[in-house]
Order: sequence, then C-alpha cells, then structure tokens
Amino acid sequence: MALKKHLEALSVFQLVLTFLFFGAFFSVLLVYLLLTSYWLISVLYVAWWIFDWDTPERGGRRCDWMRRWRVWELHRDYFPIKLVKTAELPPTRNYVLGSHPHGIICAGAFSVFCTEATGFSRTFPGLRPSLALLARQFHRPVYREYMMSSGGVPVNKRSLDFLLSGPPGHAVAIVVGGASEMLDSAPGEQRVHLQRRKGFVRLALQHGADLVPVYTFGENDIFRQIRFPEGSFARRFQLGFKQLTRLAPCLFSGRGLFSSSSWGIQPIAAPLTVVVGKPIPVPLRPCPTKDEVNSFHALYVEALTELFDAHKESCGLPASQQLLVT
Repeated sequence: MALKKHLEALSVFQLVLTFLFFGAFFSVLLVYLLLTSYWLISVLYVAWWIFDWDTPERGGRRCDWMRRWRVWELHRDYFPIKLVKTAELPPTRNYVLGSHPHGIICAGAFSVFCTEATGFSRTFPGLRPSLALLARQFHRPVYREYMMSSGGVPVNKRSLDFLLSGPPGHAVAIVVGGASEMLDSAPGEQRVHLQRRKGFVRLALQHGADLVPVYTFGENDIFRQIRFPEGSFARRFQLGFKQLTRLAPCLFSGRGLFSSSSWGIQPIAAPLTVVVGKPIPVPLRPCPTKDEVNSFHALYVEALTELFDAHKESCGLPASQQLLVT
C-alpha cells in the first residue's frame, strides 16, 4: 500500500514538473547540444520542428497507447479523480465543452480529456476528446509532442475550426477562464470568469456544435496561492505579465512529495469530481449576430449554474454555496 501511494505521488509530481519546466528544460537542452559534439541532434530536431509546425493546428497527433499509460491511473487514484456523466452526448454531433474552473494545473480536465484513466471513451462512446491549451505551449520543443500525444490542441481559431469542421464526434474542451481564473484560484473558492468570455459560444454557433458545461469540483483545493489585493503593485504586475505573455505568474504551494505536513509543489490530495453537463443544442450560424451569441451565452451560464447547484452537495460543498460568475 505504501509503495502504491508513493507511485501515485510520483505520477502526479512528474505532471507538475512537466507543466512547469518541461518546455524550458528541452529548450535549454537543445541549445546546449548545439554547442557540443551532439549538435546534429539539435539540428535534426529543429528541422523536424519546422517541417511539422502546422500539425498542432491540424488536429494534432494523439497516441492512444500513451493516453492509456498506467501512470495516468496512478495520477487518477492520488486525488482521486472521478468522471460523472449527466446526459448522453451522441457521436452524431460535435461539441464545445466549457471546462471550469482553471485552477493551477487543470488536473481534473487533463485526467478526463487527455487520458483514459477516468474512462471517457467508455462513458461517451464514439467521441474523440481534445483539450485546448495555450497556443504558445505548442511552440516549445518536445513539450509540443508530449501534449499532442495526449490529445492537446492549441486554443486558437485555426485549430478549433479544423476540428469542428470535420466529421461529427469531436468533443473540444476549452478552459474558458484561462490565466485570469488561475490567478483567482484558492481553496474554497467557487468562482469562474465567464461573463466577458463569449468566443467559445461564437465558435459553437459558427460550426453548429452543441455547448456542454463541465465543472470540476475540488480543482481549486489542490493548491494554496498567495493572492495580492486588487490595485497593489504585485497584482498589477501579475495582470501586466499575463496581458503580455498570456501566462499567469502565480505564487502557489502544495505539500511535500511524500509528506502532507511539509511544504512543496506537490498538489494536495483533494477529491476531484469532473461533472459533464447536458448538451445545449446549437444551430449552425456561419455568421452569428451579437444577439445570438448573447442569447446562447446566457443559456450556457444558466446551465453551468444549474449543474453546479445540482452536484455541489454530493461533492462536499454546503447547500448554501453559490457559484460566483464574473
């Protein structure tokens, strides 16, 4: 039992290291190799990188065997992570899934949409899930291959248009709140940034893809974060950095790798429940009007709130807990 717990902790730790350092590590490694007798490795990879540049925006290159690695089952069991289905999602349609909240590392969304540890393909047969990630993540050497293999795609129009213009059966998950939501994540917080974010609704209308709300209960509980007061210099720096780079410079902490009583960057083992809601039927509108976008956005906010209220008590929240939509 102790060995299994250690393996679970290591499986989560490797994902945190990947999230924080994988891209930077291989960027530095390629530069280092270029200055040594192994320079040919760097040259060949860069040549491949240039040749393969458009692949992430053309559906990526997933590897189903990688999505079924045993390490992802250990990752699931560490928290643990559970997938809850509330309605059928027939593979005769395409879907835009709004995933909330972002948290620090989207642990729940990654497990459900980038691995088969929670059994997405068994739960929703015929659907091909993709998790849309920050586009510049796919400009990082080797990291791009890793994320594409798991089913990650860039969250830009060209990439999402490619998937949703194809045959039915695609389920594209977009973490709508992004870096702004990441800066606000903290244990006990149930806040989503949604009111001004309507691009995913417009995208769904342009392709006639049904909208599906998804909420991960517990996502904000796996890390503590130092949050600076609004208007403070530190907060303004965070917002300015985010605006410039699309990355959120968070100061967060978790627990030690093998000890819950020590400080570290290992996530706290809090249960994560990913609830996939009912689809909102969306008509095909290649050029949707502002009123149409606003109307379906309002329906989506209502559906997400109802989903939250229906499952909050079973996921350990008090009945009085409200979802704050900003």
